[in-house]
Amino acid sequence: MNAILAAGDFDLSEEAPAKINLALHVTGRRADGYHQLDMLVSFTRHGDRLAFRAANHDEFSLSGRFGPLLSVEAGDNLVLKARDLLRQAAHAAGFDAAGVHIHLEKNLPIASGIGGGSADAAATLRGLMRLWQLDLPEEAVKAIALKLGADVPMCLASRPLVARGIGEAIELLPAFPSFPVVLGNPLIGVSTPEVFRQLSRKDNPPLLFPSQMPQGQGEWIDTIKALRNDLEPPARSICAEIAVLSGLIESQAPILTRMSGSGATCFGIFADTEQAKTAAASLHRQRPDWYFQVTETIAGEA
Repeated sequence: MNAILAAGDFDLSEEAPAKINLALHVTGRRADGYHQLDMLVSFTRHGDRLAFRAANHDEFSLSGRFGPLLSVEAGDNLVLKARDLLRQAAHAAGFDAAGVHIHLEKNLPIASGIGGGSADAAATLRGLMRLWQLDLPEEAVKAIALKLGADVPMCLASRPLVARGIGEAIELLPAFPSFPVVLGNPLIGVSTPEVFRQLSRKDNPPLLFPSQMPQGQGEWIDTIKALRNDLEPPARSICAEIAVLSGLIESQAPILTRMSGSGATCFGIFADTEQAKTAAASLHRQRPDWYFQVTETIAGEA
């Protein structure tokens, strides 16, 4: 744990798990320009971490490997936007929402397709709900999350799920298993709008499951293999490093390799944790300048 967070100076903390798109199907486009998506989403034990404490006035601080790369300007930072929107809702509902010092330990690469900013915003909502002892309706909190971004309602749940629409229609998967995974990123940002612009077809087949929902790791792996990420081909055309990264992970003999979200993060699912650790160590040796992380996905809560 970061020394700043370990010092006990904060009242409470919240994890902000990385979001992995195990599959992402682009099925259409709405009149307002938003793309219709079908997504199979899981979250990992690795991610950012936020800490909160009551303060006389609002403060925000950063640490972690990628903290120096993150803007602290309110207009750009989803953590501060989440704080301000939740405070507005709290005041409107008659709650106090006093000053707060928020500390973000930024462990996930920026603009990497694994929901870092959205996960941070969701963790901010969860943390401040606890710190401020807010009793807001669940739907009101979800509405704030959606206002912050299409991925934030998913990150608010941080459990295996299927998301449809622009990400707001969520179905939790309580029986979804955990998988050992290795995350990799070439530390090159990829523009999500540009990836969508390069998408050759925007009315792809939807995400469909077998008539009976998969059970256990083996059936879920077979199901995931039959799905796809429609954003991977255009992302590869924009960022050649994605193909190199995917090939490196594939060389470690994972069960499955795929890109997450709009990239550039790719992941490999491995048979067990030891294989994942061995793969991550090998990848670190081959590309010490890139980001590799061994972790596991969070299982459903059956």
